[in-house]
Amino acid sequence: MSDDDWEVPEAFRPEPSEFSWPLEQRLRSVVSLRSLMPPDATSAATLGTEREGSAVWIDHSGLLLTIGYLITEAETIWITDSQGRVVQGTPLATDFESGLGVVQALGPLPPDSEVAELGDSETLTQGAQCVLAASGGAEHAVACAVAARQPFAGQWEYLLENAIFTAPAHPHWGGAGLFGPDGRLVGVGSLILQQGGGRNRVDLNMVVPVAPLLPVLETMRHTGVTGRPVRPWLGLYATEEDDQVGVGSLAKGGPAEQAGVQPDDRILAVEGREVNDLASLWTAVRQAGSAGAKVRLSLARGTERLDITVTSGDRSRHLKAPRLH
Repeated sequence: MSDDDWEVPEAFRPEPSEFSWPLEQRLRSVVSLRSLMPPDATSAATLGTEREGSAVWIDHSGLLLTIGYLITEAETIWITDSQGRVVQGTPLATDFESGLGVVQALGPLPPDSEVAELGDSETLTQGAQCVLAASGGAEHAVACAVAARQPFAGQWEYLLENAIFTAPAHPHWGGAGLFGPDGRLVGVGSLILQQGGGRNRVDLNMVVPVAPLLPVLETMRHTGVTGRPVRPWLGLYATEEDDQVGVGSLAKGGPAEQAGVQPDDRILAVEGREVNDLASLWTAVRQAGSAGAKVRLSLARGTERLDITVTSGDRSRHLKAPRLH
């Protein structure tokens, strides 16, 4: 779907007069991003070989901030600004800890381009009035409020300690920029989630705060990595149901598969610590050490109980590196 094929319902759009900062000017920092991945990319089976979303200019040198899954294993990236100008980009780095990705434009930034200033996402509290914007200006932006600040755990070995949840939800959330009450960029759209059911269902966006990125942004810019100790990666996708955690699937050739973990195994404990949800699972795995650490999983397989030790790896080494850097 192209940017011209949809609009946010007018009732949900931000009204410029209600903000103390120049809304329309600031939203011009949000651009569209289209990535192409090779057919043999590790992430192609789940995320596809063509991905579209948004990104935000954060530096006059041509640096953009987006959500990492839009650029993971990308060979080619095309960036289109608010004036329809197109420039090619390259994936500079992905911070797998936060889930944020950084892109470098391969051409000069037009002199009239708007650049967003990074804000303090840590001070963003429940009820704060924000704008979540995809590329395309106010017609593609949602006036929203922070519904909650709380941890978020994903099936793909992902744990965010202080995620931002906003409502109403943006229909094109991937890479959208979240602008806080002072007009600065405080987060990047990642997911849409449902809370409740039936008539009580509320759709929320999970937004990744910029705070975890700030200490490592310059390192990422110059080296392509965060410089942090690499989190241990097992290569498994976990499920959570009724206080039980199971193995849904395994990354082909990943550490867990190589160690003998199987789909449908139930994970009882990690390093002797009982786990009963995704957050407790990934917390225990992280506490085992950095990538390369041996992680002992206590599993139930049918009626059998067994311990399997997985030599964790570095997730980035399981992915195809970009051709350009």
